[in-house]
Amino acid sequence: MQKKNNDKFIGKIVKKDYNNELEKVLEKKYFNENVKNILLNILYKIETAYKDYEKVKQDVETKEEFIENIIRNIRNNCETIKLVQPNSEESKIIGNKTFLVEKNKKRIICYPIERKLLYCISKISKKEKIIKDEYFLINQTLSDLINVGNNINTVEVIRDFNGYSWTTITREIESIKHNLVYQNLRMILGTEFINNWLNNREFIIDYIELLKEELNKTYGKKITEEFLDVVYKLSILLDFRYDKKAKEEINKLKKEIDNEYEEVIDSESFVEKITQEKINLTKEIKYIDETINNENMLQQEYIRRNEVLPLKNKIFSVRILSKKMEDERKEYIDQLEKLNELLNPRNFVKYKKQLQEREKYLQVLNCFNIDEEIKRYIIELQNIFYKCFVIKVQKAQTKQEITKIIYEFRYYCMLPYDQDIYIYEVKELKRQIEYMQREIIKKACEFKVINTFAKDDELNYKIIENIFYNRNINLEELYIKIVKEKDKKYVQLFDENAFEQKNEILYGKEFDKKDLEVKFNKKVRIFN
Repeated sequence: MQKKNNDKFIGKIVKKDYNNELEKVLEKKYFNENVKNILLNILYKIETAYKDYEKVKQDVETKEEFIENIIRNIRNNCETIKLVQPNSEESKIIGNKTFLVEKNKKRIICYPIERKLLYCISKISKKEKIIKDEYFLINQTLSDLINVGNNINTVEVIRDFNGYSWTTITREIESIKHNLVYQNLRMILGTEFINNWLNNREFIIDYIELLKEELNKTYGKKITEEFLDVVYKLSILLDFRYDKKAKEEINKLKKEIDNEYEEVIDSESFVEKITQEKINLTKEIKYIDETINNENMLQQEYIRRNEVLPLKNKIFSVRILSKKMEDERKEYIDQLEKLNELLNPRNFVKYKKQLQEREKYLQVLNCFNIDEEIKRYIIELQNIFYKCFVIKVQKAQTKQEITKIIYEFRYYCMLPYDQDIYIYEVKELKRQIEYMQREIIKKACEFKVINTFAKDDELNYKIIENIFYNRNINLEELYIKIVKEKDKKYVQLFDENAFEQKNEILYGKEFDKKDLEVKFNKKVRIFN
């Protein structure tokens, strides 16, 4: 940790020329000039926008880490980058998509759109699976969710920030649902944890266990179990809904598990089935032993197999066949041992329990409307997210921590929920959001992070609440003015001298200057 802090300090003193660093990488690549120019433009936009991006989100890697990661990905993972125009002859290779990423060839084919190319660079560097195979199904679905979410997250800095404003165009987000779930995970676990997880090239560390430990330590066992259960189910639902290949695989898997589970329920039939499989395997092993040790039988087997095999799969010699049959014998013996284990009552109970666990996650697909099911679980995830964030607010004990929480929750409120509305506008979440905002404002006033504008907590909240719906980059620059117009009262937000927004104070009862800690018509800085 000390080394990392020292590196950050040195980085502030010694500024790197990242343009020059990227150009050195590009010199060794056979990219055309258009590709080189668009890559340099991406770098320029990151350099321009990152300060604002960092201010708004708070918990992000340093600009240096972010840029160096992109340059490293281009150097190590991009042998070919080809830009194609929409509806051109060249674009036929990517079909109705806007890009094609081929990791095995280290090749990207993409429309000449900066955010799309940056998405591809992020995608091509990812491992397909970041979770051990022992975690049934989620080893793939949760890996997909985190990978896609991180790709979208990488693009955000040039998609939503331009060096002077923060604007979210929802139609430019590859998947709003993946992004929302990913941002939930990032805000709960921290950017550093997720980046370490994504950069873990070996399966030495079990990040699912580490994830559980981190969550248990901070939020307790009950919330951890609720949170992970919903995230796991959402990862399955999202893969099933948006990935055609994954949908086929999950459907196949579901049928297999359903059949196995039905068989296990009837224990007598299950034992009969296992016994029959053992008999069949024993016969196969016996046949292989006899064939390998009899030249005539081996020769006949060689002819028999080759008669039905296509040319490219022909067995070239009897010796190769003999080796192949020995390998088959080993597989049959392994299967036989597993079946013997299953017939052990203790192992049978364990196997049944394992099937029940797998069945539980696949049951999520037994719904009438997959989109409605995704929506339901996303709402449920947000409710658990609030439980976590409440704990986060309660634990904050310094002005810096509270300031960071204000920014983070503002960012969360402004996350897109779908193409038309943001999180703070979702009617199912309004009560929780308002509660959270009240708690944050109350604590911020207690610690004198922000000024108190009214003696009553509720009125104070009504005056300040709009900071959570404001897209001003730097909240510390905001001022509030309370004004009277006829029989109504309004709160005006200012960025120094520039007017930002005006909202009626819907307090529910009459109030006057005696109820306020500030004067009417006077601009007062929100942050103390």
